[in-house]
Amino acid sequence: MVAMAVSGAVEPGPPAAAVAPSPAPARAPAPEHLFRPISAEDEEQQPTEIESLCMNCYRNGTTRLLLTKIPFFREIIVSSFSCEHCGWNNTEIQSAGRIQDQGVRYTLTVRAQEDMNREVVKTDSATTRIPELDFEIPAFSQKGALTTVEGLISRAISGLEQDQPARRAKEEAVAKRIDEFIVKLKELKQVASPFTLIIDDPSGNSFVENPHAPQKDHALVVTHYSRTPQQEEMLGLQAEAPPEEKPEEEDLRNEVLQFNTNCPECNAPARTNMKLVQIPHFKEVIIMATNCENCGHRTNEVKSGGAVEPLGTKIIFHITDPLDLTRDVLKSETCSVEIPELEFELGMAVLGGKFTTLEGILKDIQELVTKNPFTLGDSSNPGQMEKLQEFSRKLDQILQGDMKAHFIMNDPAGNSYFQNVYAPEDDPQMKVEHYERTFAQNEELGLNDMKTEGYDTGLAPQR
Repeated sequence: MVAMAVSGAVEPGPPAAAVAPSPAPARAPAPEHLFRPISAEDEEQQPTEIESLCMNCYRNGTTRLLLTKIPFFREIIVSSFSCEHCGWNNTEIQSAGRIQDQGVRYTLTVRAQEDMNREVVKTDSATTRIPELDFEIPAFSQKGALTTVEGLISRAISGLEQDQPARRAKEEAVAKRIDEFIVKLKELKQVASPFTLIIDDPSGNSFVENPHAPQKDHALVVTHYSRTPQQEEMLGLQAEAPPEEKPEEEDLRNEVLQFNTNCPECNAPARTNMKLVQIPHFKEVIIMATNCENCGHRTNEVKSGGAVEPLGTKIIFHITDPLDLTRDVLKSETCSVEIPELEFELGMAVLGGKFTTLEGILKDIQELVTKNPFTLGDSSNPGQMEKLQEFSRKLDQILQGDMKAHFIMNDPAGNSYFQNVYAPEDDPQMKVEHYERTFAQNEELGLNDMKTEGYDTGLAPQR
């Protein structure tokens, strides 16, 4: 039985189910003699026979177990089942040792017929590959086997031929390709040209014989490696990690937050809605809107969701078409606005932060200027009234598309934005300039007194 297994005559099949053991010998061997070196001349090394259920005809057959030791390797258990009723037989091996500390990979270059006769121990967890044919036998797809290189190839051929009749009836094209591949596998057994056999076993319990042992085998490369967590889990060395239940992070982009506040107009209780919005090709901003149910007052404000940029930003946009008024505009609290054609300039913090359209911000400017209580009434200067009327008339022309003008946004903090409809390409109507802030601008932003690097050095303990 052992000679058959070593020669490579291994047939795949389901494992047998043990039913009742044969009478045990009167005296059990000593533990140190349980695993004896494999040898055909050792007459005392006899297999243990167990009556087992045949999984083919469901009658009783015989399973033979042999505990042996492979030289320069380790202890294994060879089991062979045969049924005298239906003729079914099956041979497999199991490692009798523990899983090794490292995985092992054997890379054998088969050049001659002698290499086909090398003994091979392939465990269940080993993957077998032949790169020249792009052929692979995955782990746990076959039972372990004590065989030879030729036996491994013969076993693969038998497995492929097993379902060929059914494939020819249902999928003739697939069956034809498998027949062609079987021919290539059979050609490997003749060693017409060298090929590579790779056995990769994360358990470290597979083995390929070195006929020159203890000398180095130049045709065989043995590599030991550390297992990955996935391989540890596959071998059962660590429990499958349950999916981590990560706390659900609130996606502020898809949720409107509300908090209680007072109306800035009538001081009645009101609610402010806040939402985080990602502006394409820019950054995240926070939009806050308050709607008072008592007096109907509405306000909206925009806060930058990021830090002060390293450089200031100046955006110059040329208004040439009424469609330009539909472009989105984000004006931060630190941004000033200028319209040279109207000789108009809006200082920093006036109107606050706004996320609107160009038309919306021009109307806000018109309302701010024309409804200023200090420029209206009996005490107003007639000359000033004429200037305001002229300003309002020109602004109406811009809003109606009858007048071209430049709209300039200057933000030292770099947190303002003007929509580029050609993005990511340059906009021919828009010019964006980045500049170094002056000391006065840094002072206005409070950056001169802000120390972010090395702030904890040179500080003596206060007593």
